[in-house]
Amino acid sequence: MFGRTDLMLEIAADLPPTEGLSHHTVHEKDITLTRTTVHTETAAAAVGRPVGRYVTAELPPLGDDETHLAAHAACIARELAALLPATGSVLVAGLGNAAVTPDAIGPQAADMVLATRHIRGEWARSLGLDDLRSVAVIRTDVLGKTGMESGEILQGVCRTVRPAAVIAVDALAARSLTRLGRTVQLCDTGIAPGSGVGNARLPLSHTLLGIPVIGIGVPTVVDAATIVRELGGRDTEKNADVMMVTPREIDLVVRRAARLVALAINGALQPDYSPEELVAAAV
Repeated sequence: MFGRTDLMLEIAADLPPTEGLSHHTVHEKDITLTRTTVHTETAAAAVGRPVGRYVTAELPPLGDDETHLAAHAACIARELAALLPATGSVLVAGLGNAAVTPDAIGPQAADMVLATRHIRGEWARSLGLDDLRSVAVIRTDVLGKTGMESGEILQGVCRTVRPAAVIAVDALAARSLTRLGRTVQLCDTGIAPGSGVGNARLPLSHTLLGIPVIGIGVPTVVDAATIVRELGGRDTEKNADVMMVTPREIDLVVRRAARLVALAINGALQPDYSPEELVAAAV
């Protein structure tokens, strides 16, 4: 096993059959969905991830075109809805740094998720929107700018907003070049900001926030050591393992990935409305 990764699919691929770890793969047109469940603490120790459910969606490369973006988002929305509580308000948190392109999926996606918590009462009824699920949205930014970890910010927000669940959106790291910009991972175990690039912060989880935390992300970087091994089949150069590499078309990939994630979140939270119209209303 080598190279950093946030993807359960890559971690599990390196393991022999493990008791307490199950996989189920289905194909929906041009999407491959792999649902992995870590059932026991023994299996959790083997994979280095908490007990819970993990869903990996493998898509055509986002850098190629966005013709089927809405259809792909609808598929991911169904998987996301299955991980969420059926009722109650939801807080959507965009993690990451909007000024650093490979890390901007969280902030960009959050900008396209429609906040509805303030639409209530007679106003909502008069607009015919009284069936909207209550949604709050926040961009937590990064420790270097705010002096606060995302987990600390969300602890305070959750005490005030009291959501039934949190959806945390972040950029991820992969171990293979083929995963970049074409994989979406969801899980009901939360997310550890920065872990994929060796800069782990306070994990966002049920343990920290006291409510379900659904993590969703798209890998945008691979470490240089992985690329050397994958392409050259040899040991890495000194310090290669501290360098991260991202695709040349990363601006396009991140923009489309953020839109894909936002469409999926809007679709999962407001299934009676058009996700595209909700994105348009949010921006």
